[in-house]
Formats: sequence, structure tokens, C-alpha cells
Amino acid sequence: MLIEIVSVFPGLFQGVFSESILKRAQEKRLVEIRLHDLRAFSDDKHRKVDDAPYGGGPGMVMKPEPFFKAVRTIRKKHPPAGRVILLSPQGKLLTQERLKKLSKVERLILLCGRYEGIDERVRMHLADEEISIGDYVLTGGEIPAMVLVDALVRLLPGVLSEASLEEESFARGLLEYPQYTRPKDFEGKNVPDILLSGDHENIRQWRYREAFKRTLKLRPDLLQNREKPRNSDG
Repeated sequence: MLIEIVSVFPGLFQGVFSESILKRAQEKRLVEIRLHDLRAFSDDKHRKVDDAPYGGGPGMVMKPEPFFKAVRTIRKKHPPAGRVILLSPQGKLLTQERLKKLSKVERLILLCGRYEGIDERVRMHLADEEISIGDYVLTGGEIPAMVLVDALVRLLPGVLSEASLEEESFARGLLEYPQYTRPKDFEGKNVPDILLSGDHENIRQWRYREAFKRTLKLRPDLLQNREKPRNSDG
């Protein structure tokens, strides 16, 4: 996968993308991430990318020209076209299902907004879709882009084992079951005996029941299309 990110602060991504799983995925050439400075596509001699909003109002609005020029330049230098995603609090919520669909795309171009917002023509005529990471407003689209890339890269073939992905939260419509490791007894708080039994089928059933109970307590909205698990202890 090729991921292109357009931002007025491309330096913000360096630390996040140079550590841990994202670093290894790039070293294995499972994903290539390119950062583009939006100011490099400004025709203004001061590399200005924002202006006052028509109709008045507070703050500054990001101009359309740099975004259009950035996407056209990127596509011309490095075909194919790619899917353009605008990170915006007005977009569709980023979910595991949406990430699975995006993981099948060969190339993504992520646009990061700032200031009071982006000229509506970018939203209407350049972006293929808008994505939000939650119902709140951040300083810019950089952090949402980091979240999207991190969550997306984990799904690419070869980055993580299939077993790890299958056991994660949301993979089966449930939150993940409780996890324990050594020591067996920590300040009087013990690991459940079933996890020490060696009975893999009983452990599997216990984990599913615990995942269901945790989801019911913390995220009941995820259970709307699921049935309660049937088991002897209810």
C-alpha cells in the first residue's frame, strides 16, 4: 500500500511513523508512506495556504488551490490516481469495518485540514470521502491521519499474524476478552483458574463469554445484531 499525506506540518508525523509496528512495516516494504508539505503547493510568495472566510466570521479558512495542486501533482508524478480522504469532524466515523475496506485500496491520499476549516470546494470536488475519528474537534487533521494510518497498516498482510488480528477488539463485533500474564498471584489478585487449566476448549468458551459480558457492559451498541452466547453458567 502507498499512503500519501498532505499537511502544513509534515514534521508532526516523523516520530509516530519511525517507531514500532509502523517502522517495521515500512522496512519490510509492506507500506510506503510519503509526506507532502501543503505550503510547497502554494502560489503565494509567502507560501500562504489560508485566507479570511467570505461572509465574515472568526478564524481563517484553508484555500482550495494548494490542495488541488498537491493532489494533481502527486497523481501526475506517481500514478495511479488513488483515493482521496479528507480528515474532518464532519466525516463518517472510522470503524474497523471501514478500515477493512480501505486496506484493500492500493493507494490513499490523506488531506489534513487546519484552522477554521477547508474551502467547501475541496470537500465537494476533490475528496472521495470524509472520515472522522470521533465527535470532537482537534487542532488539525494530522492526529486523525496518524490514527487512520496506524489502525490501517496493522490490517495489511504480513504486518501482524492472522491469529493476533482475529483476537482483537471489534474483530468479531465484540470487545477483547480479559488478558493475564505472570505472576499468578499479584497482591492477592489471582489469575482465573480456568486459564491455568490447560483445557483449550473451555478457555476458548470462557474468553468468548467474558468478551460478550465486557461488550454488554461497556459497548452494548455493538451487540444489536448479535445473540447472547449460550453456555451452562449463563
